[in-house]
Amino acid sequence: MSAYVANLVVIVGLNVVFALGLNIISGMCGQVSLGHAAFIGVGAYTAGLLAKLGWPVLATVPVAGLLAALIGVAVGLVALRVREDFLAIATMGVGFVFVGFVRKREWLGGEMGISGIPAPEFAGPAFALLVLGLVGVALLVSLQIARSWVGFTFSAIASDEDVVRLLGIDVTRHKLLAFALGTLLAGLAGGLYAHYTRFVLPDAFGFLLSISILSMVVIGGVGSTWGVLVAAIVLSLLPELFRPINDYKLALYGLLLLLVMRFAPGGLAGMVQQWRARRPRPAAGVEDGARAGARP
Repeated sequence: MSAYVANLVVIVGLNVVFALGLNIISGMCGQVSLGHAAFIGVGAYTAGLLAKLGWPVLATVPVAGLLAALIGVAVGLVALRVREDFLAIATMGVGFVFVGFVRKREWLGGEMGISGIPAPEFAGPAFALLVLGLVGVALLVSLQIARSWVGFTFSAIASDEDVVRLLGIDVTRHKLLAFALGTLLAGLAGGLYAHYTRFVLPDAFGFLLSISILSMVVIGGVGSTWGVLVAAIVLSLLPELFRPINDYKLALYGLLLLLVMRFAPGGLAGMVQQWRARRPRPAAGVEDGARAGARP
């Protein structure tokens, strides 16, 4: 694996984990979050500080993920008292608070951020494999949730949480679980991001990053693990493969969002489902005859 391919794998892999984490919160559980970048920043700053103290990458990243999850639960306890548009505004505020907080703290580097983060023990292809390992974990967690009763409850809450509450299910606990899992993945990937770039800046975790990740979720198909995976890979590769459009990346994301919301509200996953539904099926008699002819 060349250095260029390894770097590309890291960039794409981190974006995939970011998107899968947000999909658990906003896609599966229906809790719109516009401040996901703040939890990525918590993971990145935590890993960066610990790495400068001499901690190895395999120790800094788990701590970064756990701290992001704890803060995610704390934010959830406050933000989940509101719904829909008000929840989106509340989570957006979390992102602004995070950026403002780190800018004013000298021990966090202030406006200059944290630089001089030591190089990780794993470099090049080895670091890319570490990122791919995290992608595998995020994918397995997402698929397991979707196939479990927890995922069924998440889907019910996204559809109508009042009905779910009437059935005696603890809606708040499930919402907090979604926030904990989604922000845990954000913190883990944020920790790897800090080791990859070896510096972190406040503006890197602003509102634009949150919107970029949300675009991957919406374009892939809200709630669809495989759709979000494909969208995150494609949207990450486009600016790298077509460098002239890199400066217009956000404009491209905005245009794709408009097209998806107008012509395919279900995203890539919805388009695949519609295509399957429209496929012509063989008549019952033909299908039965084919089965009978196939018998020994």
